[in-house]
Order: sequence, then structure tokens, then C-alpha cells
Amino acid sequence: MSPRRPFLLLCAFALVAAACGTPAPSASPSGAICGTAPDSAAAATWGGAADPAPTLTPVLVSNAITCGKARILFLYLDGSNRVASAPDRKATVAFYNLGRDPNKAVVTAEGQFVWTIKDERGMYVVDVELPEAGVWGAEFTTSAKDAAGVETGEQARMTFSVLDAPTAVAVGQKAPASKSPTVADVGGDVTKISTDAHPDPAFYQMSVADALAAHKPFMLIFATPKFCQTAQCGPTLDLFKPIAAAHPDVAFINVEPYKLQDVDGQLQPVLDPNKKNSLIATAVTDEWGLLSEPWIFAVDRGGIVRGSYELTITDAELNEILPVITMGG
Repeated sequence: MSPRRPFLLLCAFALVAAACGTPAPSASPSGAICGTAPDSAAAATWGGAADPAPTLTPVLVSNAITCGKARILFLYLDGSNRVASAPDRKATVAFYNLGRDPNKAVVTAEGQFVWTIKDERGMYVVDVELPEAGVWGAEFTTSAKDAAGVETGEQARMTFSVLDAPTAVAVGQKAPASKSPTVADVGGDVTKISTDAHPDPAFYQMSVADALAAHKPFMLIFATPKFCQTAQCGPTLDLFKPIAAAHPDVAFINVEPYKLQDVDGQLQPVLDPNKKNSLIATAVTDEWGLLSEPWIFAVDRGGIVRGSYELTITDAELNEILPVITMGG
């Protein structure tokens, strides 16, 4: 797993690349789950500058978007590179398969706003069906009321790549029987396996392999509050603490995604000297195929992944998935 820049900066770079036209994704070594649309000359100009120029810039937060059912995160930045997403700002996205018809939207979805850090930073979630891999276009429409109460709107476009196979363990697949660290492995001292300033011991009682063997449904949260590359791990992990307390029938498991070592009583990352001292993914992280953090998986009693959520999860998604994993399998 390659370390990433803080996600807002990374996404801003991705947006610039998309505006210039995104190349078609290469074939996935894990096997395609859908076909790939043909190359399109329209991709180079489809995301061109709007007239008049929008005052807000849409940014795709999601990293590896795969064909089929796709959960896509995005936000808006203003001219000063500050997050402009808000609960009272409407956002809709129309998706175009540029290799088929750059003038006809395949699907349009309204973004569901979610706070990633309460009252400080937020973004939007859309769930859509993207039937083919290749280069796609996204047309973002947003509107909000100004100080005078008048609602104004604007549009912006970008292109992006859709992969033909998932990079991470996908919904519907069997969960890997990972031997994630537990407090039993470290003599009961949770600070030896968690960088959370206020760790919940319940999150480290059972490994993934233990939960699968016990046929216990679980929520698996890959998050490292201290060394997070997205500035989102701590808030996402904190989100689950009251949820875990309210659902004792579900195991909640936190896994630090990077290799750590004890240095003078403090957990510090193991760095790769051959890759500019970058962070190194753990074996568990690699087993789940993760390229970013935080990431959340919901697994039912039968060990089948029923939900996969990059970065965060909404209240609606939680309310939908918890009954599924407790009754499934």
C-alpha cells in the first residue's frame, strides 16, 4: 500500500489530471468482472472549461472506482481551496459512458451529504450502477441559497477512469481469515497495537479469523489515528465507538493498516528505505487489497462481505447494513 498525501490535496491533483483527459485503465490482474467500453476521442475535450467558469470545483474523493455497483464520494472546493460542501448545498451527478455516448447520461444521482468531521468538513455519497469499465464523464450540478435567500446553481464536468475489477475485497466475496492483532497477542496492553489516543478495548478482543470461526458478524475498520494519510482515520474510528456499544451482537474490529514498532514505549511506523521511507502495509492490509485508509467492511455470520465503505459511512448506510449482517449467513 503506497502512502498518500492528505486526501484533499491528492484529490485536487486528480481533478487537474481529469480535466486534461484520463487514459483508459489497464487490465486488472485479478480478472475482469465486466467489459470495457471502446476508447473515445470525446474524452480529451468532454471535461473542458465551462462558460461561465464555476465558482466551486467538484473533487472526486473515491480512489479506485470499479464497474458495477459503485459507491462514489465527492466534495466541493471554493476558490481558496476550502471545503464548500454543506448540508444545505444540493449536489447531483450525471454519469456518461464516454466510450458509448458522450451526450447521453447513463445514470443521474443526488448526492447524500455526510459530515466526515462533524460541523467542520463534509462530502457527498452517491450509489450508482456503472455497467462498463473505461473512461467516464461526470457532470456535477450544485445549488444553494445565497444571503438574500435566492437559490443559485452551476455545473462543472470532469472525466475519470472506471476499473474492470475491484482492487479491494468486494461485496459478495468471502472475507479473508486474517489474523489481525488482538490484546491477547500483547499481554492485554492495547497501546501496543493501537495508535488511538482513547482506544476502545472491545475493538481488539477478537481477530478477523476469530470472528469468522465463531460465525459472528463484524464491522472491520482499517484506521490509524496517529499515522493516517487522509486525516480521517480518527473521526471515522470514533464514529463507531457508540455504535459498537449499542450493538453487542456485532464484533467491531480495528486494524492498523501500517506496520508499526515499539520505540521507547510509543508505536512508530516501520519505514521502507527503498521507497523514500514510506509507510509499509501490513499483511492484513494486503490480504484485503487496500490502497487507502480508512476503510470499512461489513461481514455477515457466513463470512460474506455485505458492505464496503471507503473513508466513512453514513447513518443511512449503517442503518441498512447492520440488520443485513446480523441476520445474514
